[in-house]
Amino acid sequence: MLLFLVLGALIVAFFRTQVLRSTAYALQSDLNRLRPIPVPAPRGTIYDRNGRIVADNLPGYALLLLPAPRDSIRSTLRRLAPVVGLTSAHITALLAKQAAQPNQPLVVSNDLSFQQLAAVEERRQRFPGVFIDMRPKRRYPAGRAAAHLVGYVAEISEEELKLPQFRSFTQGQLVGKAGLERQYEAVVGGTPGMRYVEVDAHGRIVGQFAPRTLLPYVEGKPLRLHLDLELQEWVARIFPDSMRGAVVAIEPVSGHVLALYTNPGYDPNQFVGGVAPELWRQLNADPSKPLLHRAVTGLYPPGSTFKLATAAIGLELGVVDPEGFMPIPCRGGLQYGNRYFKCWQAKGHGFLALPDAIRQSCDVYFYQLGLKIGLERFLAEGTRLGFSRRTGIDLPVERAGNFPDSPDWFRRRFGWKPTPAEALSLAIGQGPNDQTPLKMAHFYAALAGDGSVGPARLAVDGDSVEAPALDLHLSARNLEVLREGLRRVVGPGGTALSASLEHWDLLGKTGTSQNPHGPDHGWFVGMAGPRGGKPEIIVSAILEFGEHGTAAAQFVAKTADFYLRRRYGMPVDTIQTLREHLIAGRPVPWARWQ
Repeated sequence: MLLFLVLGALIVAFFRTQVLRSTAYALQSDLNRLRPIPVPAPRGTIYDRNGRIVADNLPGYALLLLPAPRDSIRSTLRRLAPVVGLTSAHITALLAKQAAQPNQPLVVSNDLSFQQLAAVEERRQRFPGVFIDMRPKRRYPAGRAAAHLVGYVAEISEEELKLPQFRSFTQGQLVGKAGLERQYEAVVGGTPGMRYVEVDAHGRIVGQFAPRTLLPYVEGKPLRLHLDLELQEWVARIFPDSMRGAVVAIEPVSGHVLALYTNPGYDPNQFVGGVAPELWRQLNADPSKPLLHRAVTGLYPPGSTFKLATAAIGLELGVVDPEGFMPIPCRGGLQYGNRYFKCWQAKGHGFLALPDAIRQSCDVYFYQLGLKIGLERFLAEGTRLGFSRRTGIDLPVERAGNFPDSPDWFRRRFGWKPTPAEALSLAIGQGPNDQTPLKMAHFYAALAGDGSVGPARLAVDGDSVEAPALDLHLSARNLEVLREGLRRVVGPGGTALSASLEHWDLLGKTGTSQNPHGPDHGWFVGMAGPRGGKPEIIVSAILEFGEHGTAAAQFVAKTADFYLRRRYGMPVDTIQTLREHLIAGRPVPWARWQ
């Protein structure tokens, strides 16, 4: 009887093992011999408005280590070090990454060279658990010219893995780190797949296993931009390597961004597969700050370029007659209270109407206009015009301007009550007033059209933006008064006559931005279009330590001329501005001298 009971128990145990739990044991067996390997999705191609490629993919090779005990991982990394160029710092960082996610494959390199690939394959028996995978490798054809704009990709960090938007991501996956790559990660990133490899009892790969276990990736979607890549490259070509600054070009009315350039920069292709620690330290330690996107995060006092905002506020409120004079003529300065406010021209400008005050950039005229508007109204209108908020450009980082929203701002910031004299400094673009090159281009885009402009946009079908459209609330007559002043700046007696162009109307305003750390910065914001027609491009430029806006005016003029020549099928010439024609000894019958 006992024998039958024992046999019965064995039969029941065998039945449970071989029938009832067969699936569980088969799964456990598969887990023991199969290792999952994520399959990165090719990122979507980014195109400019003309179909040129801003970012795409090339075939690349990645080296991964399958999950294993820490000592085995360390031993394999040390043997790999001379073959793939790992330093002790690299090994330490990789071990820390493996400790954070021990059950995930460890990505040693996302960008193996062909020589490194061959060296690893020749020594395959020395590296158990090593898996080499062919993966898409990001490429940026424009290199440094579009670095800040497009950004770059790199391996996701531990901090990013904790963020809600990266909840489904895994260690080793590449994500956008800056620029458009970051902003549109959900669009161009795609969805990774999964494949499995078979390993023996020692963790060595013995083959790829079973197509049914392969989860296909979903390729990233393409992204179309309003950007004109050829214009972007032209700006990078003419901008001196020795200078720091930014150039922004946008379309009137729409706010579509045509170019967004910052110098100095970096080559995003050097970041593909992971940036070398030495390069990263070098870029961060560089006093010229090549990683800073000056076009959208650089804040500078706008100087005299802001006088158009002061004029627009005065016209809207009806406190200035465009054809009338201010009560006090410019004799080199203005006494207000116990302080003497100087004009940039010591001999003065005399009596001026608004268009000529813009042409001569007369500080005394705008001091009086600021007083007529009054500090409280000036701050309220400047805030309404968006000088303390972002343009809404579809980039992950944009700094809002620094502009007081009310007199209480001074109490909160400095602890004292402002006097009416604050309006004098603000009226000429100084004082607590700092703006980005993008913001000033965006404001001038409203001046160039019907007084309004949409949020600044890079992508054609991109993210919705938080910033509303900008509306100056100006009549067509008042807009033309302001444009006439800008036209005179680049005309006879204007501060930027040397930037005038042969084939196009160029309007704009120079500016000098006070800099407590060295020479003043030079501004110019302008608009250009066919003779007698509407402006078709807005360009702002700032040259750090440029001292005056005349040098910046040359960059704006050359950028606008290049864009318009291509748009109207005209050959591009490197000698474009009046100044360049005179230096080259070319005749200039088109120049407006009187």
